[in-house]
Amino acid sequence: MSSSFVEIEWRGKRVRIEHAFIAPTLRQAQGERDSGAPLLVFLHEGLGSLAMWRDFPQALCDAAGVRGLVWSRPGYGRSTPRAAEEAWGLDFMHRQAHEVLPALLAALGVAEPVWLFGHSDGGSIALLHAAKFSERTAGAIVLAPHILVEDLSVASIAKAKTAYETTDLKQRLAKYHDDPDSAFWGWNRIWLHPPFKQWSIEDEIASIACPLLAVQGLDDEYGTLEQIRGIARRVPQTELLELPQCGHSPHKDQPQAVIEAVARFIRSHTTGDNT
Repeated sequence: MSSSFVEIEWRGKRVRIEHAFIAPTLRQAQGERDSGAPLLVFLHEGLGSLAMWRDFPQALCDAAGVRGLVWSRPGYGRSTPRAAEEAWGLDFMHRQAHEVLPALLAALGVAEPVWLFGHSDGGSIALLHAAKFSERTAGAIVLAPHILVEDLSVASIAKAKTAYETTDLKQRLAKYHDDPDSAFWGWNRIWLHPPFKQWSIEDEIASIACPLLAVQGLDDEYGTLEQIRGIARRVPQTELLELPQCGHSPHKDQPQAVIEAVARFIRSHTTGDNT
């Protein structure tokens, strides 16, 4: 997908954000790009970017009949890279949810309540945004989110560090990030920082009022089912989808199942259609 850029003010400096709007193919053909269809904002994983979603956002928007906004967080993709000396704090996901996403939506002139679609760290960011900005959030779908740090997560992230240092992972990430070191080390160092073991958003998410669908693979190598089941205990309106033969990226491992479930979920809360 072709992308554009917008600047936001964040942490006292101007930051460039790569983004792209998506319209359902049928609506594009009919010249209805700016229709009243709901807007679904995609929030990528800890090593993700706009380009790494590939064609999934378009396929989901087509199936659900919604518009989409795909973007790269600061430090990722073609957005402003993280400075080499900049270390992310324990609250880095809170800052993305409470500061960066609202600034981006404001810069793009998005005033309507939005739907959120977040994967992994992006799922946690979606939960934090929905918890703080209930009036701005129409609904949320989270794939393999984190609400606490588990030993399994830390072990897998440590393996990723070894892979980055000893294999061609850096070169592969360079296809999607202007500065792969910015993306990788910002994410990896904070997750492996010992104090981050105490990170938890379990209490905060209890204030989420919007419809919520939480999805996780049974073979997720970065988290156990306690992540989404813990969400359901704290947010009673949560719908769960636990997918067999699926790892940490349900939209890659089971794309059709995810698309069908998400499209049905959004329609049920926007048009009353449960089919």
